[in-house]
Amino acid sequence: MSEISGVSGGAGYYTAAIASGNRLQSAADGAAESAIVEKENAQVNGLAQGQRNAEDVKSLLNVADGATDKIADSLSRIRTLAVQAKNTAVLTDDDRQKIQDEVDQLKQGIADVAKNTEFNKKPLLDGSYDGYAQTGANEGQGKQIDIGSATLEALGIKDFDVTSNDPSKNSVDIIDNALSQISDTRGKIGAQYNAMDYSTQYNAISQENLTSAASRIEDADIAEMASKLSKENLLQTYQMMMQKKQQEEESKRFGALF
Repeated sequence: MSEISGVSGGAGYYTAAIASGNRLQSAADGAAESAIVEKENAQVNGLAQGQRNAEDVKSLLNVADGATDKIADSLSRIRTLAVQAKNTAVLTDDDRQKIQDEVDQLKQGIADVAKNTEFNKKPLLDGSYDGYAQTGANEGQGKQIDIGSATLEALGIKDFDVTSNDPSKNSVDIIDNALSQISDTRGKIGAQYNAMDYSTQYNAISQENLTSAASRIEDADIAEMASKLSKENLLQTYQMMMQKKQQEEESKRFGALF
């Protein structure tokens, strides 16, 4: 490693560099190099926080995915009941009402999931969610998170009723559309989860590369520093010996005068 610019040198400097492993003990030891290292360290810290942000968003998306999976199960059951209720050849109105009672319970369950699913007190599925994931170290390095709504109104099943004779209220296609919508939502959640996962991996690699780059600039060559420290100590010892010898000679000359 080449000699450091600035005021590097002296036994104290070499000792500190060996002890810390850092050849840049102050900006004076390499002003330009210190500035570069500071910028790289700031980027490393930003990437680390961006990585943590992405992991938090992954947790949020996992919660949303689990909730939409439960809604999909309920919709699947409603579809089965809707097909059953269509069999008016054998079912009475009372039978169909009992089927509708279960449908209503399932719809209420979907409504509760859409209303109550939260992450850090932020509702996720009621249509009000709006969030931005800052996954990089710099401004604009992130993406908007879009989850969508899973309310009965958004799914188009609020008025679904197997006892009705109105196709706009009892058609199996209504449930198929709701299932398709939930499937699309889950696909969107999965794609965003994968994007967050990619961000965490990218940030980890970038942190490693930037840390290595900073280390190449600021890390001390211990063998070189030890050699220079040894030379510095020998020089100081020699200077002390010469000063002592000079003092002795001056003392002898002074004694000869008297």
